[in-house]
Amino acid sequence: MRIELPNNWMPRPYQRPLWRYLENGGKRAIVVWPRRHGKDDVGLHWSAVAMHERVGNVWHLLPEAAQARKAIWHAINPHSGRRRIDEAFPPELRRKTRDQEMFIEFKCGSSWQLVGSDNYDSLVGSTPVGVVFSEWALADPNAWAFIRPILVENDGWAIFITTPRGLNHASTMYEAARADAGWFAELLKSTDTGVFTAEQLDRERSELIALFGDEEGEARFRQEYLSDFTSAMPGSYYGRLLQRADDEKRIGVVPHDPALLVETWWDLGIGDATAIWFAQRAGRAVHLINYYEASGEGLPHYAALLQRLASERGYVYGDHVMPHDTRSRDLSSGQTREQTLINLGIRPTIQSTTPLSERGYRADGIEQVRRMLPRCWFDAERCAAGISSLRQYRRDYDDKRRVYSDTPRHDFCSHAADAFRIGAMHRPIEAGPALFERVQQPYDMMEH
Repeated sequence: MRIELPNNWMPRPYQRPLWRYLENGGKRAIVVWPRRHGKDDVGLHWSAVAMHERVGNVWHLLPEAAQARKAIWHAINPHSGRRRIDEAFPPELRRKTRDQEMFIEFKCGSSWQLVGSDNYDSLVGSTPVGVVFSEWALADPNAWAFIRPILVENDGWAIFITTPRGLNHASTMYEAARADAGWFAELLKSTDTGVFTAEQLDRERSELIALFGDEEGEARFRQEYLSDFTSAMPGSYYGRLLQRADDEKRIGVVPHDPALLVETWWDLGIGDATAIWFAQRAGRAVHLINYYEASGEGLPHYAALLQRLASERGYVYGDHVMPHDTRSRDLSSGQTREQTLINLGIRPTIQSTTPLSERGYRADGIEQVRRMLPRCWFDAERCAAGISSLRQYRRDYDDKRRVYSDTPRHDFCSHAADAFRIGAMHRPIEAGPALFERVQQPYDMMEH
């Protein structure tokens, strides 16, 4: 049986520039398109074509595996009544399909897998020749840092498809791609594509405002239908405060002041990322001069980082502010992480779990961040990843109950946000009980 790919599908008029770029051998593309504009359809059908032109593995990544299963693997095309993956990858072309792994192997020798970008490092050993990052604005940017060298080495291709979610890594990539002749970069608005009528768009705006209120409803509409990066992410704890910092020019060049001590604010990961903010307090102002995040590294790695910054940039350290679980015991060594840090020359200031109010420990910390942010100045370059995570730190919206959750969403943004919260609670703005216990030791990083 002969099957022509793409299978019974043609790109819509506004999709054709991207399709032509890929057909002509283009390797890197980012498209910022509104909702219901067939972003994943283009990714799926291009993957089908590419896998039969060059044998290899192709990954289609959504921010989370559960989301990928619902939005792609089990999704039905409402116009045809067929599963989207069956339309893009006809069963006649397959050798095997493994539902649990969302994996398809083709008779031509290629394979396609649907995965979550939150779990990208579990795919070690399987080298892709092509990837589609769907909902890139919500994905962990470390996934691209992990995959990019693989594609550079094997001359593979990558497509990033998204709607905006504030000024984050997606907006940064889009702006960089616009200036790079090797990339295809495109931003479309619903007012330009003809997918929706003017009356439909007016109704969508009205319904979103009725559901979420004037400010958030308008922000959601501008993101979803006008591809506006500048609107704050819905549910964001700090998005509007960071937008205000942008407007007031408090995100820019913030140099290290050698006359001031450097505080470090930590979120210590166990099998997860560790995040560190570097801050200087200049009167009431708080200068964020650096941010660092890494995963899979032991505490000696971070001690060496602090020593290097002290040597190369002249950092003289004050408090090293850390969460209460720094006192947790490492099963491999039998020591607490606190003792390991002390042995490495770092004297921690440990956070107490005593809340400031009846709202609770985490809610108090979030409120302290909100109170402190209007006094913060950020170095845009050295703190870029941390700022992006703060913008995206958010609550999930429950569509059934029509309310936001009471607790933050835990994802790749949490590490930077939790470390920042540790710093904000170090010297709380409102009165309350002692929040930190100083570990008394005869030496500190600044003394070495």
